[in-house]
Amino acid sequence: MKKIKNLFTLLLILSTITYAQSKQLFAEIGDLRLENGETLYDCKIGFRTFGTMNADRSNIVIYPTWFGGTTSQIASLIGPGKLIDDTKYYVIAIDALGNGVSASPSNSELQGGKEFPEISIDDMVNSQYKLLTEYLEIDHIFAIIGGSMGSMQALQWIVSYPDFIEKAIPYVASPRRSSYDLLIMAFRKKMIESYQELGADDKFITTMMNYTTQLFAYSPEYRIDHTSNEEFPAYIEKIESREPSKIFTIENHLAQLRAMENYNIYKDYNNSVSETAKHIKTEVFFILGETDMLVNPEPALELADVLKCEVLLLENDCGHLAVGCELKKCASEINQFLTDTLE
Repeated sequence: MKKIKNLFTLLLILSTITYAQSKQLFAEIGDLRLENGETLYDCKIGFRTFGTMNADRSNIVIYPTWFGGTTSQIASLIGPGKLIDDTKYYVIAIDALGNGVSASPSNSELQGGKEFPEISIDDMVNSQYKLLTEYLEIDHIFAIIGGSMGSMQALQWIVSYPDFIEKAIPYVASPRRSSYDLLIMAFRKKMIESYQELGADDKFITTMMNYTTQLFAYSPEYRIDHTSNEEFPAYIEKIESREPSKIFTIENHLAQLRAMENYNIYKDYNNSVSETAKHIKTEVFFILGETDMLVNPEPALELADVLKCEVLLLENDCGHLAVGCELKKCASEINQFLTDTLE
């Protein structure tokens, strides 16, 4: 029976490589025991694959999604000259819990809507571990890359499973939320919950979320430089004309917000940076934005100092979107980091 299962898994991987590059795939990983003791039943994880796996499986890179992101969006960052070159690496992009593709309030048949249990970044990582080890039968990967909430998953990965990953590239990253980050998140969460209590529809709530994203995602200098007073009415009209996402619904939005709110890779080690760092065996390369207001870079810089790891600090005025403003530079630095041999 085990040989049959192994053969099935091999055929699945080969068919994925050959026929399903970048297509949306799903893994049924069964019931997932959550960090808070609850159970997420019949958990489904979405993923996409890019590139070709080496015979010895030494070139696997996983790429979890950012807040509200999907693997279809990650696809635009994969390829020659992009963040991860799929001519060199076999990339498995993974839809995080709560994004509307993997198990979420919007698509759970047994625990839909407000019945969906509260999830954490740990739960996202544990679901991905089950995907890799039980569904794809992969017991080790070369690297992980992730931005924003994806970076939180990357950092939690290397703490929860310290022997599983050789290299990690968390960008616009944080090992735990600063008090300013938490203030923004509390504001966003309170805004959604208050508007729901007042009976506002999803279109109105989406518009208000779009306003807060524009306020905090970019620096004031970026907005002033890129939107003149004459262009401002059209800019506002564009914000207000966006329709609610059919995938990343308001309930999904809240689920992932709450997961990030409680995120802290130090929590199991007395909230100690130095104690946690002792358990990290992965080589880390941080890419941070100096003007990032959504994910303050200071906590990541503190951890980088303790780990004595490489840091690329982007000094542009693009705020949380700093990597997108210097994509070629970041791609080159990432390629160099992945190419260098571990000491």
